[in-house]
Amino acid sequence: MKRRITIVTSSRADYSHLYWVFRELAKQPNVELAVVAMGSHLSPEFGNTLSNIAQDGFHTENIECLLSSDSDVGMAKTIGLATLGLADHFARLRPELLLLIADRYEMLAPASVALALRIPIAHIEGGDVSLGAIDDAVRNALTKLSHIHLTTTESSRRRVINMGEEAWRVHAVGSPSLDHLTKGVLLTREEVENQLRIPLNGSTVAIIYHPVTISRDTVCEAAELFAALQRLPHRLLFISPNADAGSRELLQRIHGFIGLRTNDRFITNIDHCTYLSLLQFLAALVGNSSSGIMEAASFKLPVVNVGIRQKGRERGANVLDCAANRDEIERAIHVALSSNFRASLHDIKNPYGDGHSSEKIAQILSTIPLSESLLIKEPAPICSR
Repeated sequence: MKRRITIVTSSRADYSHLYWVFRELAKQPNVELAVVAMGSHLSPEFGNTLSNIAQDGFHTENIECLLSSDSDVGMAKTIGLATLGLADHFARLRPELLLLIADRYEMLAPASVALALRIPIAHIEGGDVSLGAIDDAVRNALTKLSHIHLTTTESSRRRVINMGEEAWRVHAVGSPSLDHLTKGVLLTREEVENQLRIPLNGSTVAIIYHPVTISRDTVCEAAELFAALQRLPHRLLFISPNADAGSRELLQRIHGFIGLRTNDRFITNIDHCTYLSLLQFLAALVGNSSSGIMEAASFKLPVVNVGIRQKGRERGANVLDCAANRDEIERAIHVALSSNFRASLHDIKNPYGDGHSSEKIAQILSTIPLSESLLIKEPAPICSR
């Protein structure tokens, strides 16, 4: 009998992490894999990234849920719409195991539906930390709702166990996003230039900046970032922010900024292979994306991490943290672009694994017993104090 495993993906970011997990699970003879796409995957505003999944050969069941909104209320209603759609879908499909990743707020919907339908949950990236976003609370909630934990680092594994999860349920597997580097073939400079239609001469700086969702004003840091970037003579390549409250305002600011400069570019959607290939040819990456922390170290790429969104996340020596202050950002960028700093990264290692995460995940999920006892979690010992 094949075990029915369903994976939910809601954005280009989590799909790029899950791609090789899809591939490895699909190869397992005892696994019947289903993929559910929702959220910004189905949104023209965010590049219709559903087409990327289809091009990779995966069939998806699609759940429309993302409101055309730029507010926290819109985010909350999106969770509700996703819950309604997923309830009908899971009730019909009845997967024996649900796989979720990371910390996007939409993931609360499939986790809640699975809880009600008694479907065990496996979760990737529990135990990570990002204090400046609601993602941190979402990730911790998903951890407590899940039954199998697949962490990116040993520190995260210990953190999940400290949250009261039984040790046998928790596996340090690394970040599956790094599997592209060991299993895929990255593009050449010329191929990336042709794909993006921009020249890459070693002085291009990419900007990936997302709303700071822990703050009431989710774009409160943006003015300082743009002020610092205005002083930078390099070609800037902006990549679209996440579909969070404040993303539309950020997009307006980006387009207004680019309109005053001649060489800067904006990309709505970039597939995972092209994106990782691009990292090879950048001078630096600036913003507050987890990608700057999780993937960039594998390319020894200098990263300027701005503000509080990624506060607390484990990072390599390639990351320069700075407050959302224009002068501090500018100083950090100058350090990142210096030949001395780049040379200092020669021997760094990525703390998020070796690029063989997906095989480990597939092995665990295709062999772990799926009896009813998997749903019953023993409580942690009560502290004596």
